[in-house]
Amino acid sequence: MAPINICCIGAGYVGGPTCAVIALKAGDAVKVTVVDLNEKRIAAWNSDELPIYEPGLDEVVKQCRGKNLFFTTNVEQAIKDAELIFVSVNTPTKQYGLGKGAAADVMYIEQCARSIAKFAESPKIVIEKSTVPAKTAQTLDTILSNNSREGISFQILSNPEFLAEGTAIADLFNPDRVLIGGPTTPEGQAAVAKLSSVYEHWVPKARIITTNTWSSELSKLAANAFLAQRISSINAMSAVCEATGADVSEVARAIGLDSRLGPKFLQASVGFGGSCFQKDILNLVYLAESLNLPEVAAYWRQVVVMNDWQERRFSMRIIRALFNTVTAKKIAILGFAFKKNTGDTRESASIYVSKLLLEEGAHLYIYDPKVKEDQVFEDLHYVMPEAKDRVDKLTKVVADPYAAAEGAHAVVILTEWDEFKAIDYQRIYDSMLKPAFIFDGRLILDHQALKAIGFRVEAIGKTV
Repeated sequence: MAPINICCIGAGYVGGPTCAVIALKAGDAVKVTVVDLNEKRIAAWNSDELPIYEPGLDEVVKQCRGKNLFFTTNVEQAIKDAELIFVSVNTPTKQYGLGKGAAADVMYIEQCARSIAKFAESPKIVIEKSTVPAKTAQTLDTILSNNSREGISFQILSNPEFLAEGTAIADLFNPDRVLIGGPTTPEGQAAVAKLSSVYEHWVPKARIITTNTWSSELSKLAANAFLAQRISSINAMSAVCEATGADVSEVARAIGLDSRLGPKFLQASVGFGGSCFQKDILNLVYLAESLNLPEVAAYWRQVVVMNDWQERRFSMRIIRALFNTVTAKKIAILGFAFKKNTGDTRESASIYVSKLLLEEGAHLYIYDPKVKEDQVFEDLHYVMPEAKDRVDKLTKVVADPYAAAEGAHAVVILTEWDEFKAIDYQRIYDSMLKPAFIFDGRLILDHQALKAIGFRVEAIGKTV
């Protein structure tokens, strides 16, 4: 039997890892081609240094690349050859026009649809893999049906990803569920069965859930909204804990043992980041407003408001502790990725804490084991467009935490990298100006041991 020919448009954080695992797990039953117009990105996927860092990804790609997994910029040929086409392109929050600051920008989704309609010479199953607003499948269907060659049909499915960066490969190997939404027509259900057959090579049928298209699209937004809500809830409690003398870690453990709640996503921190949580909540807010549900919109918007406040609150805590001024003071920033085990900085709390400190005149020395220097400056320039010279003057990216801390007034932990737990903090303390401050924005350090060394310790959700 000939392999199922799969094309994925978009070689980013979702498309690359997802298709690599499909190629590995489905083996000779599939031929997977990942396409992107970005030549530099495709060249990186074909090199020894992949464009993204994800534990386990290198091994998966190297096992399959050139056998049943291919990366190319030839979009036209990949579309022509494919039976299944995943659309896995960016859908950022709009920064202009109608829906600015809330609605998802589906410009790239539309461009994909027009490319598929232009190049397709046979029926295709088109699958939304990107996080999209509800009813995007309808948009895809309209564009495809009005621009395709006569006699060519398309079935539009929704197959959202539920990956967590840092554990994406493990999540793909052993997913909680695979969700496939499609039309209830016989043709639509046949398309659902075709996609399901790909996943059935390694995912038990009981974990493959089928719904109508709209339920699938909305489920992705709802999942991320609920997860982010838990983070903002425990972060709200962290402020109460600091004011009352309670310890947020103890509170989280106490409520997490309740079987109705469970312990996940109850780790207080400086705030959530990543490409999905804020974007998807704002997308949900915009959807609710569009449906004339202002109370629903206001409820979900508050999750983002709380996250922004937590970032500002932590920044102000640093400034107040350093005698109400950080002007010309060296501050070591440890961690720039939005979470450990990824090089992704999108919406990272570190960006916004750094911005606030730079605005106050601090000199930042930044270290992250997986974030490159040009990415740090790109992110800071983006959030401080009128002060790029200030960013360049006051920011330095260094190669290790000891260089960051030498001569510093404070060390600030902003990403929960495991290596930060193993640092020689006596050496760090000896190299710093006194009093030496350490701010734990991720609750990963032994605070009593740090106090014994001589640090003045400030931590989220507790008084040390």
